[in-house]
Amino acid sequence: MGVHANPTVSRRRLGSELRRLREIRGMTTPQVAKSLLISQPKISLMENGRRLIKPRDVRDLCGLYGVQDRRLVDHLMQLARESGQQGWWNAYGDIPYGAYIGLEAEAVAVRCYEPLVIPRLLQTPSYARAVIAGTIPQAAAEQAATRLQVRLRRQRRLDAPVNPLRLWAVLDESALRRVVGSREVMREQLEHLTHLGAQPYITVQVLPHDMGAHPGVSGQFALLEFADAADASVVYLERFTSDLYLEKRSDVRIYSDMYAHLQAQALSPDSTRHFINDVIKAYVGTEFGPDARTPSPPDP
Repeated sequence: MGVHANPTVSRRRLGSELRRLREIRGMTTPQVAKSLLISQPKISLMENGRRLIKPRDVRDLCGLYGVQDRRLVDHLMQLARESGQQGWWNAYGDIPYGAYIGLEAEAVAVRCYEPLVIPRLLQTPSYARAVIAGTIPQAAAEQAATRLQVRLRRQRRLDAPVNPLRLWAVLDESALRRVVGSREVMREQLEHLTHLGAQPYITVQVLPHDMGAHPGVSGQFALLEFADAADASVVYLERFTSDLYLEKRSDVRIYSDMYAHLQAQALSPDSTRHFINDVIKAYVGTEFGPDARTPSPPDP
């Protein structure tokens, strides 16, 4: 990895390698904590990539594990130095979901399910601004503006000239029907959604209400996939005050199967475009009230 290494991914790779070395040595995390006079939670956080690992931590752990390969030690030390670097998102201050952004920045593909709103990577500025204002009413104007800037910066991956992010989004119909901001904001958002859904690296599917119960009723989730075989896929579950990352193969497999069911139950991409266009017609018609935009008269 070079000077542009992703600090989140470097930390994750380093933690995974340190866990592997501990298991080869046949040691438990309590044993490691007792030997190095540190807390067991610190060991767990380092191995899960949730805590900064300093070069001296690597040195102490490699010594405890009896690692003799100097090249391996040097590689791990380099990962430790890279994990302490700053990602582009750090320039925006303390972003609560910075760990996810770091993973997303390195991912080659994301599969997401959204039951209530349009996915962040597919939001227009007006829609995103309204979502932030509605879901985080306690945020100051400056905080809301920062979140919007970060969200728009993340979207650059979708049309990057090299290795654009492959995005597959399955949406519940509720995300199309919920009026966020205004009818005009929704019309613009849905037109933007159909435009993005026609791009080669983006697939959009809708789950209509009449499909009934489905595996996504438990809530939003995303699956992130990486090019490097050393980086296992990650399941991301967003909550209001905390996030959950699942990396066990059994967990990833369960969510991958769930997503396959969602894809199978949802409308095809072509049918989805027709479905969204029908919803757009409702937003520009009179269905939502007397102040809605009046449709243009037909051509003579």
